[in-house]
Amino acid sequence: MSIIITRWAFFLLLASSVTAQRKIFNIGSYGGRPNGDITQALTNAWKDACASIVPSLIAVPKANYNMGVVLLKGPCKAPSIELHVEGVIRAPSNVAQMKGASQWVQVAYVNAFTLSGNGVFDGQGPVAWKQNDCTHNKKCNWPTMNFGFNFINNSYIMGVTSKDSKNFHVNVISCHNINFSGFKISAPEGSPNTDGIHIGRSKGVTVKNTRIGTGDDCVSIGDGNSNITVENVSCGPGHGISVGSLGRYNNEAPVVGVIIKNCTLTNTMNGVRIKTWPGTPGAIQVSNLHFEDIVMNNVSNPVIIDQEYCPWNQCNKKSPSKIRISNVSFKNIRGTSGTAEGVSLICSAGVPCQNVELNNINLTFKGAKVTAKCSHARPRITANAPAC
Repeated sequence: MSIIITRWAFFLLLASSVTAQRKIFNIGSYGGRPNGDITQALTNAWKDACASIVPSLIAVPKANYNMGVVLLKGPCKAPSIELHVEGVIRAPSNVAQMKGASQWVQVAYVNAFTLSGNGVFDGQGPVAWKQNDCTHNKKCNWPTMNFGFNFINNSYIMGVTSKDSKNFHVNVISCHNINFSGFKISAPEGSPNTDGIHIGRSKGVTVKNTRIGTGDDCVSIGDGNSNITVENVSCGPGHGISVGSLGRYNNEAPVVGVIIKNCTLTNTMNGVRIKTWPGTPGAIQVSNLHFEDIVMNNVSNPVIIDQEYCPWNQCNKKSPSKIRISNVSFKNIRGTSGTAEGVSLICSAGVPCQNVELNNINLTFKGAKVTAKCSHARPRITANAPAC
């Protein structure tokens, strides 16, 4: 018994020692004050936290703050860094004050990063939304996103809220093993190009237990991704949860291994979809995509493969998409559709979809079963699902 007690005491001592070693950097110690601008305070706190040789925590206490563009860049000496935000941080509403930055808060080249707390990052987007002409102007100046997570590994984004971003809320690029949990995204239905979380060129990204309401895709999965999981996400308003768009550019990379499950979509423009461009040079493989256990509440176009995706007529539909789609399943999808056609599988005439499964699709429109439309696709139907 004495040996067991001694060992237990040792482990308690070790745990307390590890906790005690974490160093806290409060922005108040760097001149950050309520209702003031904390751009420099956070930048300086990050510099010291990054240089620390022990785990670091940067604290932003509960209060209102203003902040310009910040770059939180590694690599860092600290074995881990946590940015814990309890306050409300507001970006400049004037687009010119963002100085052309693509992202308001950029975290780059960091391992073991955590963003946590109950705080709010308010992008103050309404002024930028009115000036945004990117839907019809190819040479437009894209406004600033709220967050950019670039080349970060083994990291967690938890609890905080992204509000009213001027553009995408979150852009995840070239990351490995990054996890979103309890994250919240909020913007009006009419806010343009405000994708919730966009993922590109990344591996092992998980979005879980997250609530997203915005003016574009709640989650969009671009090219070069593998092992992506979106689970227990509440989406709406918005354009749904999408893989793509893909194929617009000739240097894109394959997408392999996407699981979308246990999600609820409410009053969205689309449900779950795969979208690729026709008449463009991109030619990649897209495979092993699984959509399962999805609830639709008055969702237009609940289940879609669209290989003729051509917004604002920016392409030539006469030339079919070169994207090869295979091994796709839609399983246990139920609820109400906002359109009579609940399943639309429009695949490429050049490279028809292969091995698509519809399994237990139970959707109704005004009390009647939805219909399905298929082109260049021969889905395998199991259990209950509308036939093409």
